[in-house]
Amino acid sequence: MADPIGIDFGGSGIKAAPVDLSTGDFSAERERIDTPEESNPKAVAKVMATLLERFEDSHSAVGVTIPGVVRKNGVVASAANIDKGWIGTDADDLLSEELGREVHVINDADAAGLAEARYGVARGRDGLVIVTTLGTGIGSALLYDGTLVPNTELGHLEIEGHDAESRAANSARKNEELSWERWAKRLTTYYRTLEKLFSPDLFVVGGGVSKNGNEFIPLIDIETEIISATLRNTAGIVGAAALAVDKQDA
Repeated sequence: MADPIGIDFGGSGIKAAPVDLSTGDFSAERERIDTPEESNPKAVAKVMATLLERFEDSHSAVGVTIPGVVRKNGVVASAANIDKGWIGTDADDLLSEELGREVHVINDADAAGLAEARYGVARGRDGLVIVTTLGTGIGSALLYDGTLVPNTELGHLEIEGHDAESRAANSARKNEELSWERWAKRLTTYYRTLEKLFSPDLFVVGGGVSKNGNEFIPLIDIETEIISATLRNTAGIVGAAALAVDKQDA
């Protein structure tokens, strides 16, 4: 069977690559196109179709990350950082029709969690693992004994009167020019709240900033073990490709 393709739909770029699911590695170079200014479903689908043309030998199923809540039937239920036209869209159907092959969508943080559970630091970890992606917002994935509990949206918890991600996301660190130490204090508040609510066995910190994990993770003062993700920016594509095959075989 040809390697499935994962597509990671983000606010600034749409990235795609085929994935060897035996290893979790890309089996060809990743391709990227800027996210269109009008990021409505039809416009984004056209970009994805262009990306697929660059893998001309591939006719496999496709998995796509969506930065929003995705219901079990592939319908998008929220759109905090993308065009509101996605809300209520049956993305599985729309993208399958536009791309001419079977497509399944998944929340972007859930895709990262799935990838870390199968190929990264959460592999083989029992109990409750919470994967958080620190970027423009805060995404979350809840894993229990390696099984994904989707659509947790823990970046939108209200903490000290604020939407958590407005204070603790990596975008807040950059916009407010916070030192690693000051940002770590905010992250301590955030992760202590998650500890109180969920009593997890492990936190995994993902997103692009996790490559600098040594700068801030040791400064987060919590009881629970907390470690950097290993797949980082490849996690969305890998998790989406894995989901596509799971759904195909279901």
